[in-house]
Amino acid sequence: MKHIVFYSGGLGSWATANRVIQRYGKENVILLFTDTLIEDEDLYRFLEDTEKDFGIDITRLADGRDVWQVFKDTRFLGNSRIAKCSHILKQDKSREWVEANYKPDECILYLGIDFTEEHRRKSPIRNWAPYQVEFPMCEEPYVNKVDIIKDLESRSIAIPRLYNKGFSHNNCGGFCVRAGQGHFINLLKEMPDRYKYHEEKEQEMLKFLERNDISILTRTKKGQKQILTLKQLREEYESQPEQIDMFDIGGCGCFVEE
Repeated sequence: MKHIVFYSGGLGSWATANRVIQRYGKENVILLFTDTLIEDEDLYRFLEDTEKDFGIDITRLADGRDVWQVFKDTRFLGNSRIAKCSHILKQDKSREWVEANYKPDECILYLGIDFTEEHRRKSPIRNWAPYQVEFPMCEEPYVNKVDIIKDLESRSIAIPRLYNKGFSHNNCGGFCVRAGQGHFINLLKEMPDRYKYHEEKEQEMLKFLERNDISILTRTKKGQKQILTLKQLREEYESQPEQIDMFDIGGCGCFVEE
């Protein structure tokens, strides 16, 4: 029996991998990383550090395209409702590898969802059937990010830098079409060049699709749903920052949506 951990390079997936390795031994564990090719540089450092610490060579997969290439190829701009980037670059690539190497009775799959996210368990269980999916961080002893960080510090492993910059996850270099206004403003403040890159890419997509009625972000004002491009968001933040909903963070969910 092989134990396959979907290893994103975030705190939750590291803690999950750690528990699975402790239970079943590193010789029976596979750490499966799917690369979107827009990851933060420090994510790769974290992968290398934890790879050495665990004593396991991480299995790395990549479609060969990044998220913007996927949007162009599918002629669809990802948003909080539909994120084809996660389906194609994460879910499909992982499923292709798992099904090519193991039958459902030969492996168990593991995700880093924790006890505060019980509601997120149903979709991956349904999506991966007949494969078995488990969530070790939903089990006792319950731990939070502070506990995980302390555990990493005890091993002299620096946490991924995006956490220190105020991001809630370590995926896609701080970019995510499921993120909210507050998340993107944090990207603008912490990594303005990276924000500019994605802002320009969104504008390129609008021209490519010949559309002016879509955007990654949306908002509701006076009961009316409005588009909100990254360009609009930046300009509003620069002129009227008090109008931005900084509590609208959104969230990464590459393996937990339908």
